[in-house]
Amino acid sequence: MKVIRFYILFVFGTLSLGLRAQQRPGTLNVFQDTLIKISARVVAAQADAQKLEINGIFVKTLVEALKMPNSFSYPFDSLKNVSVIQSPDQAFRILSWYVLLENGTYRYYGAVQMNTKSGQLKLYPLIDQTDHFSDPNVITNNQKWFGARYYEIIPVTSGSRLPYYVLLGWKGNTQLTTKKVIDILSFDQEKLTFGAPVFDGKELKGKNRVIFEYAKSNAMTLKTDLKAGMIIFDHLASFDPEIKGKFEYYGSDGTFDGFKIIGGRLKLQEDITLNNDPNANDALYADPKKNIKPTRKF
Repeated sequence: MKVIRFYILFVFGTLSLGLRAQQRPGTLNVFQDTLIKISARVVAAQADAQKLEINGIFVKTLVEALKMPNSFSYPFDSLKNVSVIQSPDQAFRILSWYVLLENGTYRYYGAVQMNTKSGQLKLYPLIDQTDHFSDPNVITNNQKWFGARYYEIIPVTSGSRLPYYVLLGWKGNTQLTTKKVIDILSFDQEKLTFGAPVFDGKELKGKNRVIFEYAKSNAMTLKTDLKAGMIIFDHLASFDPEIKGKFEYYGSDGTFDGFKIIGGRLKLQEDITLNNDPNANDALYADPKKNIKPTRKF
């Protein structure tokens, strides 16, 4: 009888664990649906005070969702306003988003969620202090964050030194200009640090982060290129050579620069050539340098 009783208890215990495991994603699905609705309310709100108040509800709801055991593995992929990117080594992920204000500026929000062995929540809130930085090159922490909506993480390891992570982010700025940023994230025990002097190249001595600013009507490439083996970006220049420093007149000049990771540092590579994969339409392209007309195949 004892054996039978033990077996029954074991079966029910196993079923209970299985149900809890099934309920967890279901509960997070409910959280995600709620967050989507709150996010829509933030966008629809007219006044800044209302936007920020509703976004405060969004933050609290998101934290409650992340408190669910093993929430790290839940993608939140239907929550389109929030960028959720995981480090390639799966050590952490960053959730980041913004609120567009009435005057055309942006306020950023985010958090770094660690991947804990126990599945319990370990979260570092990111507090946007952009407006209070007298020097955007300063090394900061999660409580004094140079806010951005991140979309890529690149880990860098070198020798016995602790790894650091290169963050690529979009930073809407004003009604006239947009920014993109290359920031550096490092961990030392329980502390997060943003910014580090790891950049080498012309005019980069002492730089702890690299900030690009350009006309809002334009776009800028900033991404990793596996074929080139580096972080590549558009070279920005003023549309008028006589106007310098007024970034609302800046855009790509059609050339590319890049950062190559060498010896644990980011070395600037200027005027690089990017080779695209072969394409069926290549035969229709006339190289202006050769002044040869394409052979049309139709």
